[in-house]
This record gives sequence, structure tokens and C-alpha cells, in this order.
Amino acid sequence: MPRLTPDQLRRRDQIESLIRIAQPVLNLVLRVGDRVSRVIEPEDRDYYPPRSPNLPPPTAPEGADAAARAKLAR
Repeated sequence: MPRLTPDQLRRRDQIESLIRIAQPVLNLVLRVGDRVSRVIEPEDRDYYPPRSPNLPPPTAPEGADAAARAKLAR
């Protein structure tokens, strides 16, 4: 990766400074949004777990190697 020019370094520092200044405000926006969403709908009806705990784990297809079988078993 080529070295950054002085202009690029200055621009990067300016942007990083703006992000540092805006960070508390952005965190507040996220917290308020989270609280509002929990008040409006305390239970997320659209949430589906990645895999039902009642179902057995998937099996590897025929001919799959041991690494693929181990990955599916996790």
C-alpha cells in the first residue's frame, strides 16, 4: 500500500476527529432508538432462532469429506 500524502493524512485526521466528536451523540441516538423500540413492541414477534433446538443438526451430504462433516456438527 503506498504511503499517504500529507493532504490525505490531514483529511484522515479531520474525519477521525469528527467521528470522535460525534460518537457520544450517535451512542445516544442508538440507546434512545433501542428503548423506543422496546416500549413500542417489547416482544419481537418476527425473531426466528437460527435453528430450532428440537431439530437434530443437519447431516453432511453423501461423499462429503470429514472436515465438512465436522463443520456441520458444530
